[in-house]
Amino acid sequence: MFFLIEGVIIKDLKVIPDERGRLMEVLRCDDPTFCGFGQVYITTAYPGVVKAWHYHKKQYDNFAVLIGMLKVALFDDREGSPTRGKVDEFFLGVHNPKRLQIPPGVYHGFKCISVTEALVLNCPTEPYNYTEPDEFRLAPHAPTTRMKIPYDWGRKDG
Repeated sequence: MFFLIEGVIIKDLKVIPDERGRLMEVLRCDDPTFCGFGQVYITTAYPGVVKAWHYHKKQYDNFAVLIGMLKVALFDDREGSPTRGKVDEFFLGVHNPKRLQIPPGVYHGFKCISVTEALVLNCPTEPYNYTEPDEFRLAPHAPTTRMKIPYDWGRKDG
């Protein structure tokens, strides 16, 4: 487990295989990084699709990619954060099983980089509020009137 943008945690997930299949724990209430439970949901992305950018004011997200591969990008725009302006990038999925914990105030998004649909499990600390969503969005590619996140979703060959 290590920390990059202030408050972001990435934890290796242990896969336990045997002749019947495999087991992988994603999040436990006795884990030192556990900070609450709101709900569990699954979202998907088709190959090449970008789902970005947004942040939460209250909620922590806990992402684990169960099928496929994602490129996940984070941007810290929090006032007073020692890592304000920093961008982080992670590759999560079947070839790199990890849990990524994203704190409130950090913009995040992802792109499916596998040839098949990616399946993402998220265990946020707050349940979704349908009348007042804790979700604040920016466009994935275009600059906005407030800011442009310094990140390019394109593949980096080399």
